[in-house]
Amino acid sequence: MISLAVIKIKVLNIIGRMDELDLVTEALGSSRSFHPDNALSFYSDTTGFSPLNDTSPYSKPITEITDTLRLIGKGSETAKISYRSKAVLPIKDWENYPAGFSSKAADFLNQKNALQRELSSAHGEISKLHHFVGMGLDFDEIDRCKFVKFRFGSLPSVNLEKLAENDNPYFVFLSGEQDQSLCWGIYCAPADHIEEADRFYSGLLFEQIPLSAYSGTVESAISQLSKKIEELEKSISEIESNLQNYWEKEKATVLGIYAWLTEKQTYFDIRHYAARYGESFILTGWVPADREKPVRSVLDKFGTVKYAFDDAADPEVIPHSPPIQLTNQKLWKPFEFLVDVYGLPSYDELDPTVIVAVTFTLFFGIMFADLGQGLCVALIGWFLWKKKNSGLGAVMVPCGIASAVVGTAFGSVFGFEDALNPLYKAVFGLPTKPISVMEETGAVVNVAIGLGVAMVILAILSNTISCLKRGHYTNGLFGPNGLAGLVFYSSVIFGFGGELLNKWHIVSPLFVLFCIVLPLLLMMFREVLGAITEGKKDWKPASWGEMIMQNFFEVFEFVLSYVTNTISFCRIGAYVLVHAGMMLVVFTLAGNNGIMSAVIIILGNIFVIALEGLLSGIQALRLDFYEMFSRFYDGSGRPFKPVIVGQES
Repeated sequence: MISLAVIKIKVLNIIGRMDELDLVTEALGSSRSFHPDNALSFYSDTTGFSPLNDTSPYSKPITEITDTLRLIGKGSETAKISYRSKAVLPIKDWENYPAGFSSKAADFLNQKNALQRELSSAHGEISKLHHFVGMGLDFDEIDRCKFVKFRFGSLPSVNLEKLAENDNPYFVFLSGEQDQSLCWGIYCAPADHIEEADRFYSGLLFEQIPLSAYSGTVESAISQLSKKIEELEKSISEIESNLQNYWEKEKATVLGIYAWLTEKQTYFDIRHYAARYGESFILTGWVPADREKPVRSVLDKFGTVKYAFDDAADPEVIPHSPPIQLTNQKLWKPFEFLVDVYGLPSYDELDPTVIVAVTFTLFFGIMFADLGQGLCVALIGWFLWKKKNSGLGAVMVPCGIASAVVGTAFGSVFGFEDALNPLYKAVFGLPTKPISVMEETGAVVNVAIGLGVAMVILAILSNTISCLKRGHYTNGLFGPNGLAGLVFYSSVIFGFGGELLNKWHIVSPLFVLFCIVLPLLLMMFREVLGAITEGKKDWKPASWGEMIMQNFFEVFEFVLSYVTNTISFCRIGAYVLVHAGMMLVVFTLAGNNGIMSAVIIILGNIFVIALEGLLSGIQALRLDFYEMFSRFYDGSGRPFKPVIVGQES
């Protein structure tokens, strides 16, 4: 077990009688330490075993309560429940109470909905009548007309000109309210000509509005509807008040039953991981090693239950992918956020959190080197972390501090490249800042490449140590990210690189043979050599020629990856120059225009902090994930999620 900060886990296997399963699952769930797993996946021979797919008796009442609370606007109440160590059932009849509560609440809602439909209809009728206010209409007089028929409605305003061209003496149109698109009014015609009038006005897109149900004037009808609206609103308010009073009366009982049902449902869900064999059950899960003793004391209360704890690092247990819970120290813990983005480590894999914390902070600090802007990033991160509980904010704090530190070395404060010169002169006796980015571009790029070499070597070393301790000798000894790859890469860098740059006389025929050619051959035959080292009997390939040809091109690809990974770190130097260049552009645009210059410098700094900060973070993450993680990290682990009532498990 080589994980740096992963809690030790043990696998728990349980066998017992079916009539005790519910009691066992409740005991394990209440321990808040049990992560259930599919029991059948731990057995090679599952003949006679069957999964448990029983329907939960708690699902329906839980659904009834949650649906009802959502309908009455109290859906958030369940999120406020503070679950105790053991929920207490407030009443005995938990099966029928949710249905009764839902039915009573539904009665209030049905009454309210019916009144709201009436209210909506009344508002719609008033809206229709308002179009005819001021026309002096009396519905009673219109109703008494036996030989003349009237139609209320509206037509498009653009058709009024066509209406004026009508020369039929039997058709009369009285216009009322008008806007840019519609004109409301009335047309009338003798009873024996009304069908002809309907056809004519229909051609003008006249839409009828039925108002035959009213009596008196338009104004009196509106007044009657207004009174009806007041009465409806009062009735709706009374129903809402009654519903609220009913909720206040039943709130404690409803939430108490919900808490109890949720607890029972959570424990019942553990059954789905178990399997049945006759009248017995098997159940398997994971428990933190430091919680073994309390869980043992809980299970010892069951006379017929047999159980066993096994170390998750056992070779027979590791293939079942033990769940992971990282426990890094406070300094490194924020960077678990970035590790989780890529994927959690497997149980026997190296936890890369510390490596990520150091490298990501270093990369970001160099690329975004500015004392003032770095402190701004740190302050923004602190706010997001403390006020918004943001994992990204917690990462921004050390990154901003690193930017401020490197920015101090570069002498940059909000883009002012000479602002710290008095400090260097007073403290260190230097006439100017020690590093001038724009004047030493070659050195910046060389340092970036040197940093890349160190990071690639660190990644290969990490993978070598990890693989050897896990017994993966193929990759650990003979792989491109193992010992053979480390020797080859280091020899090329320090041998040929030292020869070219520092005139080191290292390279010789023996050096090339043992440090260049031999590692390449080991990588080419890594599967065969690894299988022999691991004691496998079937180490011979099916076809030597095919294997050699395939591995030759793979080794060629490995060599290219060394080159591309190393050169990729040039982006660190490039972003150092880009950052300085962007601030140079800001100051060029600002010029010497007094207040306007100050505004441009402030806005420019805000823009650079937002854009360059985002880009530096993305590039630092890319260097970690693709140039380093790809060499030593798998990230196929899964999180440890014990059963806890009220939380997602």
